Amino acid sequence: MKKVVLFFALLASMPIHAVNYEVVPMPQQVTLQQGEPFVLNREVQILVADGLQREAEFLQAYLQEQTGLLLTISQKREKKVNYIELAVSPKVQEQEGYVLSVNKKSVLITGGSTAGVFYGVQTLRKALADEEETKGGSVLLPAVNIIDAPRFTWRGMHLDCSRHFFSVAFVKKYIDLLAMHNMNVFHWHLTDDQGWRLEIKRWPKLITIGAQRSGTIIGTNSDLDDHIPYGGYYTQEEARDIVAYAKERHITVVPEIDMPGHMLAALASYPELGCTGGPYEVGHYWGIYKDVLCVANERVYQFVEDVLTEVMDIFPSEVIHIGGDEAPTDKWQQCPKCQQLGAYQTFFTRRVFDFLTAHHRRALGWDEILDGSPQDAMIMSWRGTEPGAKAAALGHDVVMAPTTHCYFDYQQVEDALFEPSRCGGFIAVEKVYDLNPVLDSLSLEAKAHILGVQANLWTEYVTNEEMAEYQVLPRMSALAEVQWTLPARKDYDAFQF
Repeated sequence: MKKVVLFFALLASMPIHAVNYEVVPMPQQVTLQQGEPFVLNREVQILVADGLQREAEFLQAYLQEQTGLLLTISQKREKKVNYIELAVSPKVQEQEGYVLSVNKKSVLITGGSTAGVFYGVQTLRKALADEEETKGGSVLLPAVNIIDAPRFTWRGMHLDCSRHFFSVAFVKKYIDLLAMHNMNVFHWHLTDDQGWRLEIKRWPKLITIGAQRSGTIIGTNSDLDDHIPYGGYYTQEEARDIVAYAKERHITVVPEIDMPGHMLAALASYPELGCTGGPYEVGHYWGIYKDVLCVANERVYQFVEDVLTEVMDIFPSEVIHIGGDEAPTDKWQQCPKCQQLGAYQTFFTRRVFDFLTAHHRRALGWDEILDGSPQDAMIMSWRGTEPGAKAAALGHDVVMAPTTHCYFDYQQVEDALFEPSRCGGFIAVEKVYDLNPVLDSLSLEAKAHILGVQANLWTEYVTNEEMAEYQVLPRMSALAEVQWTLPARKDYDAFQF
């Protein structure tokens, strides 16, 4: 007892701040333990096993930013030194799971993999008090045992860089937000009617023509055009850099090349790929264009295969998003060649699917591709949760991204007067939090096909980086608990504070 009194008397002479383990997303199990807290000060070292150097460097940087303490990273245990120790152990059965144990002498983060360790690091990082409160003093970490693992394997966020272009620096900042929220998929929407954003060396006009539009509609598809040239694209080197940046944070970049609709920028670059031959112009207004790829034209498939070959070379993701949404049939019905095919989009999707499968990749598409798709095709359910439930019942792997809860271009508050986005719809933080991606009506077998959930940020009305951040936060935090935390552990009132 005297030792405990002396211990706290000593601490009373230093600026001390205690942490709180109520973080977002909420871990599955947090059990406070008896015993003295761990004192985080500049004498503490980070002890790291082989293969975890990068995770240790992340922790070192986070702690320095948050507390001002620059801790030494060591691979050798020393006597009389307190440690934050990082390790991987087969005892943690979940690959992305971790155990975070704190006692007087050590903080031990043990993961089922390096990713699990990384998420344990994120929990420790978020447990620290506010930056202004912690800097310049020691920090008390109460004794605790946290056992944690994610509910879903697919925990994603989407960013549309076609309608409005975002810098490499901002894309990395966006990825950092995902990492902080324990997300592991960055769905990168790179092509659409209003701009082609990825360099394809075999088809260079995609960036010399397709990456630029000569103006943009002002307002919500009004008759006013600003006539201001707008564009931008990512070189393959920049895309590879972003992929590597995400990988360090255990995030997979899933690229989307939207086809056979939403291809006006490609058609403007190569008019021979359309049913009419044009003329075409990169899109100025938002919405659905009737011009699509000519699905009976063999040159279209050469184009698609060339594009996907370069995409697969840049992006190691097993999953490649092929879009497939909002493809009007008007041009196909008027095209003599396409009329001979009958099932226009199904024919196209199967060709693309077979090509990706032959290269050991998986095709993911919006829920419009469900009818007639091969069994191994993945479905992203955006028109509510019902298409995803239907797909799961048919044996397809599904990612839920319903407009009802997960379209973050929609307004955050009901009173639209002061909302920056002009996109219709209203999705409050609480509604995002209430989403259950797994319908109770599904069988156990079908439920197993719900891989996870993501939110989408379409950028027709998100014109700059500040708006993008406003639109996703704090709804991204609510989504993180949907993705990670078991329903029984969720508590919206606690989440708000």
